[in-house]
Amino acid sequence: MSRMGVYDQVKKAFQDLIAPEIHSLRGEIQRMDGRIIGLEGKIGGLDGKIGGLDAKIDAVDQKLTQKIDSLRTETVSMKGELIAEIRRLDARIDGVDRELRTAIDIRERLAALEARRSA
Repeated sequence: MSRMGVYDQVKKAFQDLIAPEIHSLRGEIQRMDGRIIGLEGKIGGLDGKIGGLDAKIDAVDQKLTQKIDSLRTETVSMKGELIAEIRRLDARIDGVDRELRTAIDIRERLAALEARRSA
């Protein structure tokens, strides 16, 4: 019979002391589960926003790439035009140089002829 008394005492102590704590812990666990679920929802929302930002960044990157390619093409075109203009001016300068050398040669010949005539 004393055995039964100890069992009943342990059972009563368990019911009086441990069971309420376990019940309280269950409530805390449920609240924490609710908070975790809420955080998971917020994280899911952030994932969607991050995906949207990724899409926007990709769009901006694509626009910048197109603009850079366009500027590169325009620069190459302008470089070609500039080189053509430099070559045209170089040829013109060469022509003026030939005309100037011819004029100097004519002047020297004229000066020599005048010197002979005067002598």
